[in-house]
Amino acid sequence: MNQALKEYMASIVPAENIKFDEPMCNHTSFRTGGPAAAFVTINNVTQLQKLLSYFRITGNGFFILGNGTNLLVSDKGYDGTVIQIGNGMSRIHVEEERIYVEAGALLSQIAKQAMEASLTGMEFASGIPGSVGGAVVMNAGAYGGEMKHIVESVTVLNGQGELMELDCDTMEFGYRTSVIKNRPFVVTEAVLKLKKGEKDQIKAAMEDFGARRRSKQPLEYPSAGSTFKRPEGYFAGKLIMDSGLRGYRIGGAQVSEKHCGFIVNAGNATSEDIAELMAEVQEQVKSKFGVKLEPEVVKLGNF
Repeated sequence: MNQALKEYMASIVPAENIKFDEPMCNHTSFRTGGPAAAFVTINNVTQLQKLLSYFRITGNGFFILGNGTNLLVSDKGYDGTVIQIGNGMSRIHVEEERIYVEAGALLSQIAKQAMEASLTGMEFASGIPGSVGGAVVMNAGAYGGEMKHIVESVTVLNGQGELMELDCDTMEFGYRTSVIKNRPFVVTEAVLKLKKGEKDQIKAAMEDFGARRRSKQPLEYPSAGSTFKRPEGYFAGKLIMDSGLRGYRIGGAQVSEKHCGFIVNAGNATSEDIAELMAEVQEQVKSKFGVKLEPEVVKLGNF
């Protein structure tokens, strides 16, 4: 990493927010991944604007990270800069039936505040471990709910470093996708529109969803949640199970015995183990059922 880039970052972000050769296994839910050349945690939109403008002008590679719950980083690491939108941009403000949230706010924390304010509609997201920025980009969902059902507007930084507000229709939400996935947009905040409800009922629904997750999902192991998107007309987990892959391992990576839709780090897995297992699962399901599984997991670095 060149000295000019180091000096520029140091002029924008506090020194304690910049790390070099930072192991990405410390920042992903898979608990795997080699070092990022630089790892920067930002505190506000101004810092983000300045960094992104500089990176785009100079051609330096960068990756925007939320809570790292849907990411597989190469064991070789990433030779660019990882910019984390986290605690410094995680404010949550409730105003009547709307919740104003910064991109780094965790869905679990937003759902908790919604419950405290007796607002319903956010229950489905209470157990999703990611941040709202990532959830908006991929239209995260569970138990019949999706972000598109509650998003009123999203503020993004565009490729020119300008702030833009997109309404729900403009977001073009689809199954695990949005307009942001194909554009150089970075989410900075969102407005969620909920409805008044009964606090006890909201709490009960959140507890029910939590109990279902604990009983059906391998939460005791590091993973990225559902590894593959749901193919139209099928369930990825059932296809994998019916392919005889329950418990199948490559190195420390394993198809979960509890829920075949999850690939887990069953012990000292490498990112290469996980990537190889994902490819093997795709090949077996394609061979047996003619269905191509598309990963939900995002890869970063060279595999």
